[in-house]
Amino acid sequence: MPATTAPRRALALLAALPLLVLAGCGYGSQAKDDGGVRIAAGAEKTDGLDSVRIGYLGNVTHATALVGNQKGFFQKELGATEARYAVFNAGPSAIEALNSGSIDIGWIGPSPAVNGYARSEGRNLRIIGGSASGGVKLVVNPDEIKSLKDVKGKRIATPQLGNTQDVAFLNWIAEQGWKVDAQSGKGDVTVVRSDNKVTPGAYESGSVDGAWVPEPTASRLVAQGGTVLLDESTLWPDEEFVTTNIVVRQEFLEEHPKAVAAVLKASVDTNEWIGAHPGEAKAAANKQLEKDTGKALPADVLDPAWKSIRVTDDPLAATLAAQADHAVEAGLLEQPGLDGIYDLTLLNKVLKAKGEPAVDDAGLGVQ
Repeated sequence: MPATTAPRRALALLAALPLLVLAGCGYGSQAKDDGGVRIAAGAEKTDGLDSVRIGYLGNVTHATALVGNQKGFFQKELGATEARYAVFNAGPSAIEALNSGSIDIGWIGPSPAVNGYARSEGRNLRIIGGSASGGVKLVVNPDEIKSLKDVKGKRIATPQLGNTQDVAFLNWIAEQGWKVDAQSGKGDVTVVRSDNKVTPGAYESGSVDGAWVPEPTASRLVAQGGTVLLDESTLWPDEEFVTTNIVVRQEFLEEHPKAVAAVLKASVDTNEWIGAHPGEAKAAANKQLEKDTGKALPADVLDPAWKSIRVTDDPLAATLAAQADHAVEAGLLEQPGLDGIYDLTLLNKVLKAKGEPAVDDAGLGVQ
């Protein structure tokens, strides 16, 4: 599709979105009961930093960040530098925090990462690693929607204008031959931008007929009687697509590469631990979700949610390029230049040291 002639209004709206920070305090060594690693006596600061500010979403699709926080992997690698955390409700808000310098590194979905990179004209952000694939579903009220064609004319929630699931749903709508105005959400389907925290209530009240959402919101809706109409993974080759990336401010990457490398090593170690201890990892993620949101997930929500995601160090770069195209086609983004959006140098050094193969940037890495 040809590029539009001017940046779309969605980018301005995303730039104005307020931060939705639910928590912004130090964990790890500072907490008494979170299972974190205390700062060892005589430990040194990494890159001379007092702290590294890490952001993520309170979703199971951010399992690496949840478990890495709860089990102290980040704090262990950062030594006497405090790992501080901020929890967001949606990716665009986390990108704003990165762009404003409120956080240094974030676990963020692909569409907000692309938007943030495009808005700064490639000057502010880099994707430095992968974290998760899968864990996104279209869940509907079975009394109102019995087949995919029944979605037409219904009200379907997504987490936020321009977020990863919003873009995916708009792209799926277009593939059905239906029309929706991306900004207003009005058309053959009504797209309702609804915070993941309030979507289950909206579903229960009948104000939406379903939702295209990440875990654990999808499994919450199923526990309320919803039916999974579509698993997004089935729409992708090999059923793999990037759900969560690790994104860093370029300035922080340039000035504090040792700190970035420490966080990446912690991420790789966390993913390895999750693979070796799936039951313990699920419990750790749930414990951190309880700390971050005030409520643990019940088993009928947590168990199916956990099964539907796959943690990965690979950013699955080719699928990010496809998602960027989807945002352009939806009218949410002018055709972005994605050259240089990835810098996987430090990640591949970490992987090499562990005897693991390098991951690929699909030709979109720094030169």
